[in-house]
Amino acid sequence: MWCASCLASACAGCACNLCTSAASAVPRRSARLAYCGLFAASLILSFLLRQFAAPLLQHIPWINAFDQTPPEEWFQMNAVLRVSLGNFLFFAIFALMMIGVKDQNDRRDAWHHGGWIAKIAVWAVLIVLMFCVPNIVITIYEIMSKFGSGLFLLVQVVMLLDFTNNWNDSWVEKDEQKWEIALLVVTVVCYLSTFAFSGLLFMWFNPSGHDCGLNVFFIVMTLILAFSFAIVALHPQVNGSVMPASVISVYCAYLCYTSLSSEPDDYECNGLHRHSKQVSLSSLVLGMFTTVLSVVYSAVRAGSSTTFLSPPSSPRSGSKNPLLGDEETGKDDSKESEPRPVSYSYTFFHLIFALASMYSAMLLTGWTSAASESSELMDVGWTTVWVRICTEWVTAALYIWTLVAPLLFPDRDFF
Repeated sequence: MWCASCLASACAGCACNLCTSAASAVPRRSARLAYCGLFAASLILSFLLRQFAAPLLQHIPWINAFDQTPPEEWFQMNAVLRVSLGNFLFFAIFALMMIGVKDQNDRRDAWHHGGWIAKIAVWAVLIVLMFCVPNIVITIYEIMSKFGSGLFLLVQVVMLLDFTNNWNDSWVEKDEQKWEIALLVVTVVCYLSTFAFSGLLFMWFNPSGHDCGLNVFFIVMTLILAFSFAIVALHPQVNGSVMPASVISVYCAYLCYTSLSSEPDDYECNGLHRHSKQVSLSSLVLGMFTTVLSVVYSAVRAGSSTTFLSPPSSPRSGSKNPLLGDEETGKDDSKESEPRPVSYSYTFFHLIFALASMYSAMLLTGWTSAASESSELMDVGWTTVWVRICTEWVTAALYIWTLVAPLLFPDRDFF
């Protein structure tokens, strides 16, 4: 009851502050970076609580409500999920609040860009209050997070495809020899990296004297996909380029590595098992880094009217600098009679952060299978292995689809 009353009073007070300080603290054009900073702070907090909060949670009666105290790993996972739930609720509430915002005269446009003191207060209160909810709520959120994380991985793949296509198009449009050479260099480097990395994977995850057919299958499939990307992209009927194919190949090789390195440390085909703690930590850091990059890239690309992040009312002229472009300058001319349309979907923007909150929780808990592993290991287990391998295959399927879809449906635009 105390938590419920605290939540009601805190949210009411913060909502009032949000209305009265809608234009405070952070410049309008920097608002998206500020959201990224808030998300990064939640990742750091989750990691710290995972490492140090378990002894404290063991003494909270509504969390340790068991006849027999669970292992320390359970409390570590529980702490991460509670922080993630608070972060998810913060961005999910904003996503719902921003539904239907089409122009900058809407009052909610000011809520999106301003009121940062109140926002930080609401964010902190939500995270604290999540440590007051019963364990059944966290269990339900844990199940939801697995599905939400899958959606985020799908968005992450779409972001990568969008990035590689725009990168390739921007260099091709320059129509200069030096940029053509640059494209060739990037392509060669990416393919050499893919094949060299695959060779290392054979050394690390196919040790002699062991039957490691599953690992060999994963690595060989990665090489087959890399060759398939190039063959399809270079087909005369496909309007493709080999440079994006090489970048996707490197990414698939990376996903294959993260999958194999997430195999349990006692699995005989995991050649890195002697350094499983270090490998797990490095994989976690890389996973967190790619998550933050995806979120930041979504914030940047959200300002471009050429992407699926933009609402129908946004200008269709496109922006080469969406993060700091003129479309984020706001209502500088108060005499304008016509409202300025928003340059991206605020709802989709916050939804990306909400899904990323779920995904980061799965990374830190090993997709909630880490409770059965050593507390020293993070993001390790067969669940993680298959999630990442499936992500690699979905990435490959989506990339192939972007190449062949224009042939199957010539009247539709895909990228």
